[in-house]
Amino acid sequence: MLKIVVFGAGGKAGGTAVVEARARGHEVTPLVRSAADVTDAAAVARAAAGHDVAIVAAADANADPAVFFRAAAASLVTGLKEAGVNRLVWVSLASLLPDANGVPVMDMAGFPAEFQPFSLAHRAALDILRGSDLDWVAVSPSGNFDLEGKPAGGYHLAPGDLAEHITYADHARALIDEAERAQFRRTHIGVTS
Repeated sequence: MLKIVVFGAGGKAGGTAVVEARARGHEVTPLVRSAADVTDAAAVARAAAGHDVAIVAAADANADPAVFFRAAAASLVTGLKEAGVNRLVWVSLASLLPDANGVPVMDMAGFPAEFQPFSLAHRAALDILRGSDLDWVAVSPSGNFDLEGKPAGGYHLAPGDLAEHITYADHARALIDEAERAQFRRTHIGVTS
C-alpha cells in the first residue's frame, strides 16, 4: 500500500485518481486549492510529508496559466524534495506530445491559437521538471477526455493524436499504475482507451 497525495483532487482528473487509488487499497490524501496551494513550496512540503507519491492534476482557471504552471512546477520541485517525496505523477496535455513524425501537436500548422498559451505554460512547467532531480512522469490523454463514453477498463500508450480519446476513469488507471510501478521515468507519455 502506498501513501498518495493528490493535488487538484477537486477536478475530474484528480478526483477519479483518488477513487482509483482508494479502490486499490492505497491511503490517499486528496487536496483542493483551499487545503494546499500547489504554487507554495512550504504548503506542498507540509501536505506531502509522509507520502510516497504525489499526483498533480491541479489547475487554476482564474490564474494566468504561464504564471500558475511555472510556479506549481517550481514549488513541487522544492516542496516535494523537502518532504522527502521523490515520485511525481503530473497530469499534462496531449498538445505537448509528438505525433508519429516526432512533431509536438502544438507546433503543427493549424493548431488553434487560443490553446497556445495553456500549452506553452505546460511546456514551461515540464522544462522545470526536466531540470530537477525528481522521479517524474507526465501522463496525458493522447487526445482529449471522453466525457460520454464508457471506461474501457484499461488504456494503451499513444502518440499525440488529438482525434484519440480516453475516459477519466481509464486515465486514472494510468496515473495510479505509474504511482505504483514507475514504469516511465522523467518522460511524458500519452494514453488512450
